[in-house]
Amino acid sequence: MEKIFRALAFAGSMALAASAQDAKPSSGLPPSKEKPAASVSIPSAGELEAKFKNMLTNATLSGRWAPIKDGALGGEKEDTYHIVSVGKISGDSWVVNAKIKYNDREFIAPLPVKVKWAGDTPVLIVDNLTMPGGTRAYSARVMFYERTYAGTWSGGDHGGMLYGVITSEAGKKDADAK
Repeated sequence: MEKIFRALAFAGSMALAASAQDAKPSSGLPPSKEKPAASVSIPSAGELEAKFKNMLTNATLSGRWAPIKDGALGGEKEDTYHIVSVGKISGDSWVVNAKIKYNDREFIAPLPVKVKWAGDTPVLIVDNLTMPGGTRAYSARVMFYERTYAGTWSGGDHGGMLYGVITSEAGKKDADAK
C-alpha cells in the first residue's frame, strides 16, 4: 500500500503556488536613465499545461525515496513510477492515470490530484487520498521541473521524500530535436 502511495505521491502531488512577480531592484538612477528591461516571452497557461501533459504521457519516473521518522531521514531506496497519462478536469483539478502493481496485480488507477503553478513550474498536490481497500489517507506535494521531480509525502504516522528523473518517448524526441 505504501508503494501505491509513493506512486501516488509522485503522480498525485503537486503544488501550492501562485505566480509572484519579483520586485524590480532600483539601479539608483532616475527612472528616465534606467535601461528598459529585456522583454521575456512568458508561456501561456495553455502552453504550460500542454508541456506538463506531454512530459507525463507514457512517462517513467525513476528515482529514490527516503522515509522520515521522528524527524530523521532514513536510508534511500530506489523506486519507479509509471504514468500512462494526465488530464485536466477543470480549474486546478486533474487526474493522473498511473500504472500500479499491487499483490501481483497490475492496473491503471485514475488518481484525483490538484495542480498548482509556481510561475512555470507545476506542483502536484494530493490531499488525504485513501486508496480503495486501504485504511490510511495519504497527502503529497511533488514539483516537476525540466524532466525532474522532487517532493514530500505523508501517510498517517510516517512519510518521506522523493526525487528523480522523468523519461518518456516524448522526452526522447524533445532531446533529439535539440
